[in-house]
Amino acid sequence: MNHDNLTSVVEVLPGGPVNGTIRPPGSKSLTNRALICAAFATGDSILRGALQSDDTHVMVEALREIGIEVSAADQGCTLRVAGNLLAASNKAVRFDDPTAKSLFIGNSGTTIRFLTAALSAFGGRYRLHGVPRMHERPIGDLVNALESVCDGMVKCESAGGCPPVMIETRGWNGARLRVAGNVSSQYLSGLMMAVPIARRSVSIEVVGELVSRPYVEMTATIMRDFGAIVRWTNGGAGGERLTCEIDGSSGYSAIDYEIEPDASAASYFWATAAISGGKVTVEGLGPDAMQGDVAFVDCLEKMGCDVIREARRITVGRTGELRGIDVDMNAISDTVQTLSVVAMFANSPTRVRGVAHNRFKETDRIGDLAKELRKLGAKVSEHEDGLTIEPIPEGQHLSGAVLETYDDHRMAMSLSLSGLRLGGVKITNPACTAKTYPEFFADLETLIGRPHRWQTV
Repeated sequence: MNHDNLTSVVEVLPGGPVNGTIRPPGSKSLTNRALICAAFATGDSILRGALQSDDTHVMVEALREIGIEVSAADQGCTLRVAGNLLAASNKAVRFDDPTAKSLFIGNSGTTIRFLTAALSAFGGRYRLHGVPRMHERPIGDLVNALESVCDGMVKCESAGGCPPVMIETRGWNGARLRVAGNVSSQYLSGLMMAVPIARRSVSIEVVGELVSRPYVEMTATIMRDFGAIVRWTNGGAGGERLTCEIDGSSGYSAIDYEIEPDASAASYFWATAAISGGKVTVEGLGPDAMQGDVAFVDCLEKMGCDVIREARRITVGRTGELRGIDVDMNAISDTVQTLSVVAMFANSPTRVRGVAHNRFKETDRIGDLAKELRKLGAKVSEHEDGLTIEPIPEGQHLSGAVLETYDDHRMAMSLSLSGLRLGGVKITNPACTAKTYPEFFADLETLIGRPHRWQTV
């Protein structure tokens, strides 16, 4: 046997209704945003409830490489960030050093986008690179936006405006910039968080549709928590021009910060209740949570689920049939895969709209998702901005399906939920969930009350 070709697969076994309570780990989006603000703040910050995952690990390691001290306690869930900007300046590779600091960022979109903007504002020579898939994910619009404010150069090394990214700047010297909003909200978030690092006041104009706006609002809230002043204005004849005005002249201030559980991760557990006809409560998240993905429960409610919203917990239950819906998921695009799996068990088709940018994530989350759902017997139509999922006819699913995950954590977690109702569904490379949720399958196993079936093939 050639052991080099061995790989693991996991099979979530069908069963009855799932009932229980769970608290997901800390939000990746909040953890990586808080790390940027804390790293370039004045003084030491404490981040409580931080996520330990591949994406947050590469962010922490990159910050350490440029001289930021980050120490961990409570099994990594509490981080102390020594964010003295002056001290970091003494340790970091500066512009006049001919050697660029090499920073490996894996396949973490938040890390490369946030650090590209932040380090261009901080100044110095850096090269940000990652795994092959990262070098296929566009970042050109962000790099182009930085040209108008940087005292120096930021450029992409791969075709199509993709990483690696080379940074050689003395900081920022401009006060206005523009960024396209229709590819990734992380571009705008990165630019916003960089302004206080540049110690300037800057106006950022968003060109075109802004996707996933709740994530940008989250960024503004965190920045305010760390002491920045952030205002939104709408211009143009119809108010269609969105501008973010940031007073970053005072920089960031250190704080003690509590991180919410991950709302994107919570979607899998709410979906577990919808698929199985059970009742699941997620602790630590309420309707006023900072993360927009709590709105996923609104979709389940429209599909026929009962939703109980409390200040610090949300419960989803289902007793009747699921029905298909027509929904724009632009604001909660990280939960499209989860909803698509739920949609296979509805009594009518579901149309997902507004998520054309999902093709540029860790994988093509429209085309690749459709391909895998079809392996289960679902009829799926791709559209420019999303997809339509027709339910699997009762008793007609294709048994023994082996579903590929494309090294995409959200493909693995969402597709695995199909096994709650369908027998023989095998998920390849389950370890890819380490990107944002290393303990996902263990937590799911505890919630559903029965073990998964693991194989090496």
